[in-house]
Amino acid sequence: MGSRKHKMAQRIKEERKSQYMASLNNCPTSPRKMRLIADLVRGMDVTKASGVLQFTKNHAARDLEKLLRSAIANYEQKSGQRWEEASLFIKEISVDSGRMLKRIQPAPQGRAFRIRKRSNHVTMILGSATSVVAAKTETTETEA
Repeated sequence: MGSRKHKMAQRIKEERKSQYMASLNNCPTSPRKMRLIADLVRGMDVTKASGVLQFTKNHAARDLEKLLRSAIANYEQKSGQRWEEASLFIKEISVDSGRMLKRIQPAPQGRAFRIRKRSNHVTMILGSATSVVAAKTETTETEA
């Protein structure tokens, strides 16, 4: 590996240490339905997002709430702090298409219609307001 690639890999590894994320793979809900719920909570405070997900009557909301709890547990594990003390918010949430199961539905006159049972992958990244403030002050110092 070249030195430039090695330095880049080291930088990415260091950034990952301060990144608190959780991912959900092959969730059997269509990506379109999951994106509707993900758009509700994107950028919200963790406690507020948890309340919204808890009282949303959508099956996708239960999966996202479970994912949010997993991301909070990952934060506590990595940082060693309680999540109540840090002001966490949902920094990024992305819903990507997963595998698609293809089934056949009988149709009139001997035809067959294709049914696509979609699934998705969800990635949630949490950020703390204290780290955002520290990053902003760091960038203003380098610009000055």
